[in-house]
Amino acid sequence: MKNVFSLLGLILSVISVNAQTDKNKVNKMNQENVNSVNSTFPKVGVATFGAGCFWCVEAMFQKLNGVEKVESGYMGGTVKNPTYKQVCTGETGHAEVIHITYNPNIVSYEELLEVFWKVHDPTTLNRQGADVGTQYRSVVFFHDENQQTIAEKLKKDLDSSGAFDAPIVTSIEPAGVFYIAEDYHQDYYNLLGGTNSYCQMVVKPKIEKFKKVFSDKIKH
Repeated sequence: MKNVFSLLGLILSVISVNAQTDKNKVNKMNQENVNSVNSTFPKVGVATFGAGCFWCVEAMFQKLNGVEKVESGYMGGTVKNPTYKQVCTGETGHAEVIHITYNPNIVSYEELLEVFWKVHDPTTLNRQGADVGTQYRSVVFFHDENQQTIAEKLKKDLDSSGAFDAPIVTSIEPAGVFYIAEDYHQDYYNLLGGTNSYCQMVVKPKIEKFKKVFSDKIKH
């Protein structure tokens, strides 16, 4: 009987070792699958820009290949949960901004900045056309040190290249709290562009120009 128990113990020991070995193999395979999935689906990038009225800027960046989502909102002020009416007074310190979610495997942060600086006038302080006030200021809100470095270098290079007739006044600031704008501001041009006079007179010409300048970068 003693020998039987010894043999049984040996068998159970072997089974246990084999089971642990199989478990380790499964864990390794699962980790490899996770790594494979992570390499297939890249991290999502975010960028936040202020370039005048967010209706215009939102509509253009929505058409850019690699951009997954664009939200209009407010950033850079001192008032919590500001309303559009409050921001329009220029007293909250916020800028009208767009918050972009993008695929860095398709469009780079540098390319987003290239579009940003070409779709508005970065040389006019607190003004874009007839829209005047600090809420319409030209600003890049960076989300990490890498974005800060890239934005500052490109701004310096643009200034020194003479691409604009006047110095660039775009401010480069750390991103703060993003307050999404009211529902009726989201996807504004696509929903009301055909009936809104501002869209017809201001936004539409900018979009048509954008399509020509960045024809190789827009969604089809």
